[in-house]
Amino acid sequence: MAEEEVKFRVSIDGIPVDVAPGTTILNAARQIGGDIVPPAMCYYSKLEGSGGKCRTCLVKVSKGSEKDPRPMPKLVASCRTTVMDGMEVENITSPDVVSARKAVVEMLLINHPLDCPICDQAGECKLQDLGYEHGEEQARYEFARRTFEPIDIGDKIQLHMNRCILCYRCVYVANQLTNQREHGILYRGDHSEISTYIENALETDFIGNVIDVCPVGALTDKTFRFKNRVWFTKPVDAHRDCPTCSGKVTLWYKGADVLRVTGRKDEFGEVDEFICDTCRFDRKQTSDWKLEEPTPVEKYSVIGSNHYPEFNPPAVIKEDKKLQTANKEQFARTEKLK
Repeated sequence: MAEEEVKFRVSIDGIPVDVAPGTTILNAARQIGGDIVPPAMCYYSKLEGSGGKCRTCLVKVSKGSEKDPRPMPKLVASCRTTVMDGMEVENITSPDVVSARKAVVEMLLINHPLDCPICDQAGECKLQDLGYEHGEEQARYEFARRTFEPIDIGDKIQLHMNRCILCYRCVYVANQLTNQREHGILYRGDHSEISTYIENALETDFIGNVIDVCPVGALTDKTFRFKNRVWFTKPVDAHRDCPTCSGKVTLWYKGADVLRVTGRKDEFGEVDEFICDTCRFDRKQTSDWKLEEPTPVEKYSVIGSNHYPEFNPPAVIKEDKKLQTANKEQFARTEKLK
C-alpha cells in the first residue's frame, strides 16, 4: 500500500486548504480561488525563477506554523514564501496588506504613463486593474517621469519601455523558450531598462510569447497595433496541427476577420501552453484553424462587457463575518462605477 502523501494545512483569510510541502502561499491561495488570491505582476508559474520583483502579492503571516506560532515580523511576498503546517495568512482581511498594496501600486505608477486610451493592452492590463482597485486619485510624485528613446526590435513586436515595470517575464521567456536571448536588463537602479544588445531584432521561433507574458503594454503585437479594442473583439479557442508547438490558441475576431492570435490563458492570466511565432503571426485565416468554442471570459473582465451585478460571497465564507466584510471592501474597489 502506497504511503499517504504528506500535506500541510494552511489557512488563508480564514479558509483552510491542504497543500503539498514546498507550495508557496500564492499557489495555495490559487487552489482556493476567488478574491483572496493575491495579485501577481511578475510571478508566472510556467517560467522558472519568476516572482519576487513587483511586491504586489504581499501578505501577512499572522501565525508561522504549529511548531512556531509566532507571526512573521514583516509582510512577505506570497509568490516566494512557502507554507508551513498550521500557518495562518491574511490577505484582504488585513488592513496592513491593503495599505501596502496601495503603496506598491503607487510606486509602480510613478513612471508608468497614463496612456490607457491609446495603449493596446487596455482591457487586458493587470496594472490597469490594480490601479483601478488600489490607486490613489492623485499622485504625490512631482518630479519628471523616466523617458526612453524608442528602439526598433523587429517587425512583429513593439517595445514601449516607458510602460515597463521590470517584471523580467520577457527575459525568462527568451531564456527558457528560445535558442538565444537578444534582450535583457541594461544599466542599474532607476536607469534600468529592457533593451536589445546592439539593437538586435527579436526573431527566434517562440519570442512572440513575450507579448503574452507582459503584464502591461510594454511589449505589444505590431500586427494588431491600433486595429481595435479587445472589448470589441470576440475570442474563440481554436487549434491546428503545428509541428513546432501545441497549436492551441485563442483567435480574436472582429466580424469574420482574425485580428490577432494569442496563447490560451488560464484564470490567472497565464498562458497554458506557449505557442510559436508561426501560429501567432502567420496564421490569421479561419481556414488555417479548427474552431472549438468561444473562449470563457470572467464576468469582471471588460472583454465580457459586464461586472458582477451584485455581491454574493460563496458558501464557504458565509459564516466568516470578517472575511465577508473584507470581500465587500474588495468588491467596492473593483466594482464598475455607475
